[in-house]
Amino acid sequence: MRTNVVIIGAGPAGLMLGRLLELAGVDAVILERKNPDYVLGRIRAGVLEQGTIDLMDRAEASTRLHAEGLIHHGIDFSFDGDRQRIDFSALIGRHVMVYGQTEVTRDLMNARKAPTIYEAEDVEPHDFDGKSPYVTYKQGGTTHRIDCDYIAGCDGFRGVSRQSVPQSALTLYERTYPFGWLGILVDKPPVAGELVYAHHERGFALCSQRSPTRSRYYVQVPVDENVEAWSDTRFWDELRLRLSPETAENLQTGPSIEKSIAPLRSFVAEPLRFGRLFLAGDAAHIVPPTGAKGLNLAMSDVATLADALIEATIEKSNAGVNAYSAKVLQRIWKAERFSWWMTSLLHTFPETGAFGRRIQRSEFDYLCGSQAAQQSLAENYTGLPS
Repeated sequence: MRTNVVIIGAGPAGLMLGRLLELAGVDAVILERKNPDYVLGRIRAGVLEQGTIDLMDRAEASTRLHAEGLIHHGIDFSFDGDRQRIDFSALIGRHVMVYGQTEVTRDLMNARKAPTIYEAEDVEPHDFDGKSPYVTYKQGGTTHRIDCDYIAGCDGFRGVSRQSVPQSALTLYERTYPFGWLGILVDKPPVAGELVYAHHERGFALCSQRSPTRSRYYVQVPVDENVEAWSDTRFWDELRLRLSPETAENLQTGPSIEKSIAPLRSFVAEPLRFGRLFLAGDAAHIVPPTGAKGLNLAMSDVATLADALIEATIEKSNAGVNAYSAKVLQRIWKAERFSWWMTSLLHTFPETGAFGRRIQRSEFDYLCGSQAAQQSLAENYTGLPS
């Protein structure tokens, strides 16, 4: 088989890249290690920047998003019970939309007409440092080969794409945090109309949502915590302690339908182009979820990569592919900075002691009293220009 582009990974980044190429008349095959049900079973947050919404429009996959997505004009911060709303619309005239990442994936799956090969085992990119790259994979015990012009690695942090790059060619930047987020999903209305971020001496908490009847809640726990140690009752009791009194009073509890712990990590790989192999999404970077940047950053990557590959394939110009790595890394590092700042403000860090908490309190007070600081937060949260 031969195609213009082989995309490794059928998450939202890979599917979006494939869809944009498809609409432009560039042939692309997607290879995915898991089956479609497994891919759709990955429960992830979904706070979409306007740029991501626009990209779903461009992909002709946004009908359900516009019908069901929840527009949020701001977020609510609290620090030891003191509250401050950040009004995006009033501050910068923008907003975000809550729409689950699973639903984004489903919409892109349904929009795609070109081939996606699921349950592709032992995927391996070859000769991407030359002019004739190809990818091999196994299915049903048979090895298959796809010759191509370019390979896009959209297969996540532990995927084969970045692992195939010689370590000497990569520079990795990483910070792991000593805590994670214990999250539960519950079929109860959200505690508030917008996301609630809370800092408390007991740890961070977040009240999020999936729909008007389904909510997602998180509390900060040690990174080595055991999820089995947390009954629903223990979770709800702990969450109430970390929220402002008004928010805690409005909380509707119920049996969890999903419960898990996600570790927090900041990670960037440089560069993101290796001959005819490109990294995008979680294969290239990880951000703490505090700033709601993960999905949006991946979508920004593949929007830039799609334009570059379309230009290279149809217009026979290498300008876009040559500029890809440097261009997207500028945005990536800005998103990393913002996610690190949000994480540093809202979580407890035992090693920083009383001095660290007073610095956090001072940062919160400055945010409450400065329109410029609120505008900066609003600008970063809703999405910087590509």
